[in-house]
Amino acid sequence: MSERLTTSHLTNNLTRYITSTMTSPKQINADIAWPLYDTEPLEGAFSLSTPNENIDTAVVTSVRRPWLFGFKPQAPNTNANNKAILICGGGGYVELMLGREGIQVARWLTSLGFTAFVLVHRFPNSETSAQAPLDDARRALSIIADKGFAEDGKGVAVCGLSSGGHLAASLLASYPQTWSASKSQIEPQLPKIDFAIIGYAPISTNAAGRTIIKDKAPLPPKEKQELYDALQPDVQLKSPAPPTFIVYAGNDHVVPIVNAYRLAEGVAKEGGKVELHVFADAPHGFGVDTVGLPVSGWVGMCEAWLRQGVLG
Repeated sequence: MSERLTTSHLTNNLTRYITSTMTSPKQINADIAWPLYDTEPLEGAFSLSTPNENIDTAVVTSVRRPWLFGFKPQAPNTNANNKAILICGGGGYVELMLGREGIQVARWLTSLGFTAFVLVHRFPNSETSAQAPLDDARRALSIIADKGFAEDGKGVAVCGLSSGGHLAASLLASYPQTWSASKSQIEPQLPKIDFAIIGYAPISTNAAGRTIIKDKAPLPPKEKQELYDALQPDVQLKSPAPPTFIVYAGNDHVVPIVNAYRLAEGVAKEGGKVELHVFADAPHGFGVDTVGLPVSGWVGMCEAWLRQGVLG
């Protein structure tokens, strides 16, 4: 069923998935919004599925033109001091959990005093390329800096969950030499990344030759597998690596826990300080809204880490 978010809907008591196109950043409560590469309007840039018409669980199902959405700090007088942080949500590079791993994460981080930016990037497929998500993320960092959010040596930070964690970690790594020239490679110098928050991300176990499942079949579409083969951030990190907070579920059946250990080892090897938390029993995709489990406390642990060593 296709309709605009502004169209009146049936009763909210029904569980419904509405496919829609955004026409205004206000629909996700964003304060600012920018296209990454053009000056076209937001309308038609990407499609959303909104379960129960709840933007907190919205999922981007297709992207024609990538966008960046900004959320102003709710508590501007904290130690975060309006520092910009780029948020990359997950979705296996075939969809994007805009609500649970984008907007909800932004709400948490703005409550700490950050200016949070949520990225809606293209997916790797035959219409784009394997490098499209990373090019979009790099472009987003450049825009954040160009708009004045990385001035006075502030730098920026990154936060990514699931496949978005893989993408965020890839921003800490060297751009693959095997990829052709792209918009990212002619961008001005990207801003310094001061710290990273990475959760339940498939860092390298999807890459050919590094899987832990014997004879694992390539992931479709082929561009997605090419992305994972080219981007293995645990062994491609630039030095020095920034302080990194890592959180995973030990019993995650979607993303093996070895990814956490590989990333922690890689960051430490390149001189970065690592805070690693592994919860014995938690679902994949626990995000910031899982309740009633020990993993619910990871947000508080991350805040303590930020106060102790990153924000001072």
